Amino acid sequence: MTNLKELVEYIIKALVDNPDKVHVEEIGGEKSVIFELRVGEGDLGKVIGKEGRTAKAIRSIVTAAAMKLGKRTVLEILE
Repeated sequence: MTNLKELVEYIIKALVDNPDKVHVEEIGGEKSVIFELRVGEGDLGKVIGKEGRTAKAIRSIVTAAAMKLGKRTVLEILE
């Protein structure tokens, strides 16, 4: 996987019940990238996890991958 957006989509689609309703929008800057994530109804809890642990883990993975490319990332989970 060479694209950070593909990485985010891959991880999220593996977690949710409706992978076809996963939508990731990439807003790129020179040194940072913002990912806006939308999932189907009822899947938001699966992405966030108990006390936000799953969301934190996803952000850690994406941040680590982005560091190899010399970028910073923000993952926004939208309703």
